[in-house]
Amino acid sequence: MIIKLFRSCLILSLFVMQLALSGCVTAPAPNDEFIYAKLAIDYARSVQAVKYSPGYWHQAEEFFRQARILYNEREYLEARELFIKARLSAERAENSTRLLRQKNGDIL
Repeated sequence: MIIKLFRSCLILSLFVMQLALSGCVTAPAPNDEFIYAKLAIDYARSVQAVKYSPGYWHQAEEFFRQARILYNEREYLEARELFIKARLSAERAENSTRLLRQKNGDIL
């Protein structure tokens, strides 16, 4: 009788643990967003966006820095959003830099 009760409690506790652990599924790592953001920042750097479009440039760097912290902490949903914001800011920095430099007659 005691063995049957113990066995039932053990099976029930294993079932509850399985349910609890299955609820801890995390989002996949935002590797693509990381790569795209890094490339956009590199392209913005290559056209000297830090000089010609410092607002967008610093915004992109800050979003990217925060996203990497969240990525390392495995907070993938928040990191994904910030990587996307970093990419968009870097693209804006690159585009505005190219426009400004073109208006000034600089060759890119």
